[in-house]
Amino acid sequence: MLYLAVVLFAAVLVLVGKLLLWSPGNPRLFLDDNGRLSAGSISEKTFIAINGVKQGMFIKGKNVANPVLLYLHGGLPDYFLTQRYPIGLEDDFTVVWWEMRGSGLSYDPGAPLESITTDQLISDTLALTDYLRDRFDKERVYLMGHSGGTFIGLYAAARSPERYHAYIGVAQVSNQLESEMLAYEYMLEKFRAKGNTDMARKLEAAAVTKAGGTPREYLSLRDTAMHSLGIGTTHNIKSVLTGIFLPSWRFPEYTLGEKVNLWRGKFQSGVSSIWDEMITTDLTAEIVTLDVPTYFVSGIYDYTVNYTLAREFLEELEAPVKGFYTFQDSAHSPIFEEPEWMQQILQEDVLTGRNRLADDVSTS
Repeated sequence: MLYLAVVLFAAVLVLVGKLLLWSPGNPRLFLDDNGRLSAGSISEKTFIAINGVKQGMFIKGKNVANPVLLYLHGGLPDYFLTQRYPIGLEDDFTVVWWEMRGSGLSYDPGAPLESITTDQLISDTLALTDYLRDRFDKERVYLMGHSGGTFIGLYAAARSPERYHAYIGVAQVSNQLESEMLAYEYMLEKFRAKGNTDMARKLEAAAVTKAGGTPREYLSLRDTAMHSLGIGTTHNIKSVLTGIFLPSWRFPEYTLGEKVNLWRGKFQSGVSSIWDEMITTDLTAEIVTLDVPTYFVSGIYDYTVNYTLAREFLEELEAPVKGFYTFQDSAHSPIFEEPEWMQQILQEDVLTGRNRLADDVSTS
């Protein structure tokens, strides 16, 4: 017994040591060919008070004179995925990877979950936008939302279009309850066809319906089921454990404590801290006009936020310029899965206020 205790203790020490080694917490710098700090670049992790609450973000860019892009994450801050999926946003923008109140760098164990509401997050977004406009001397910034972040981002752009050059919705939420119903039906059919009777039975016992919404039992299965079918975070990530959880612990720009808080915030909020509001809201009825150029990008395999519903939403939405872009090899995270296509869209359409690369003239 003593020998086993010693071995276990040694294993714990090795694990903690490795985690600390992986967690210096310093943002990666942009270096020139001589290994010196690249002139004009910015790479920082910073904390500011937003509406009275300390919140954190990474600000990254190769030229601080570039336009500012504010990125709104979904249920989990996903900046750490850039280690595995370098996406190049910092080539053309000063990118602000904000981690919203209740999550990641902004997690506060003492803050009540009920204090995180849609209205509060919209207010935070507008306040941070003004901070960035002032700090970088920009009249407007670009606003990009991903997944649950699009629910906040669309409202922010609708409320205050004068603050933004354009809005980019990545895996745009529209009617999320309808999306979940479509995902449920798709997964049940696939698991039955594969002969996975265990998962099929679990889903049958946790049906998603218009009247009943998304039962707790369904939400406990959702991530595992979606990822196993390639309709989750990416088309190729088949496991939350190996594709998301473990990579987050190897990301060097977080400290160990910040990594712990990343997952404390996620476990506390579930799918999203504003899930109840998101699942009972039909954005297609709430927002019918957006007074800024509007771009939706969506992966064809995405059932986390349904591709077809996002496309139909943009077709009905009125905007001065709009474009829908299909990512043929992507699920829920096209900016990570097909970064070259995303970069081309940003450079040739978004930054020029055009939609020449969009799928179809019906969305232009």
